[in-house]
Amino acid sequence: MKLFMLRTAVATPLRSIRRASFCSSTLKWEGGVSMVQGASRGIGFEFVRQLLEKNNKGHVIATCRNPDGATALLELKRKFEERLSILELDVTNENTIEASANFIRKRYGSLNLLINASGILSIPDVLQPETTLSKVQKSSLMYSFEINAVGPILVIKHMWPLLKLGGHSGAERDVAIVANLSARVGSIGDNHLGGWHSYRSSKAALNQLTKNISLEFARKKDPIICILLHPGTVETDLSRPFLRNVPKGKLFTTEFSVQKLLGIINNAKHNDNGKFFAWDGLEIRW
Repeated sequence: MKLFMLRTAVATPLRSIRRASFCSSTLKWEGGVSMVQGASRGIGFEFVRQLLEKNNKGHVIATCRNPDGATALLELKRKFEERLSILELDVTNENTIEASANFIRKRYGSLNLLINASGILSIPDVLQPETTLSKVQKSSLMYSFEINAVGPILVIKHMWPLLKLGGHSGAERDVAIVANLSARVGSIGDNHLGGWHSYRSSKAALNQLTKNISLEFARKKDPIICILLHPGTVETDLSRPFLRNVPKGKLFTTEFSVQKLLGIINNAKHNDNGKFFAWDGLEIRW
């Protein structure tokens, strides 16, 4: 297993001394530490880019399954060498999640923001949204649940101790934020068309799991807010095969969608814990 860019932490004695002093400082990482899971492309990559460009003191950890092949992230690393770390993390392999948590704890000590952005809708010749019950397959259901629901929750499980500390240090807000990328089609109350059984149900499961976690964190008085976000219909590799009938003005760029979602994240209040928001800030029913 690889953790890309780990060797930069010990590249020179001077850097090691500087980073050690940060860890021992009461200020720790000025500007806060954010993690984006599923960051190699699409909405996840755009979160990384905007977090780095809009906060010139913030540090970002970008995770993906294959860091060596994440060309856009590698290019961004050249621009933000000191503020961007790239780690291998596969949500279907809990060992990689745990390893990422260990690295973040040793280098940064805490997390102020966690964004789970990975998701799966279709894979050519493997997984397609089901238009009828007769096309439902166990393998498609299980894989969709593993990527869209189970994976993000396991990430939160391992990052939880870091998020508790992040609610007290390094950022302007007094709580850490967990933002899970969901979808309006995961809403049971908003479902008027049916179909897309695997994708809809896996996102509904993510919603329920996130709600559960938000209640547990509140009960334990952990300084963490959990929210769910619907990005709208965004032109990405995930959605591109299904954009033919999208009405004019309803198809967003990643830049526009992430700008709106970051606005929701940055303005989240304690009473938003456990809520499900669309890109425009309106709450979505369950």
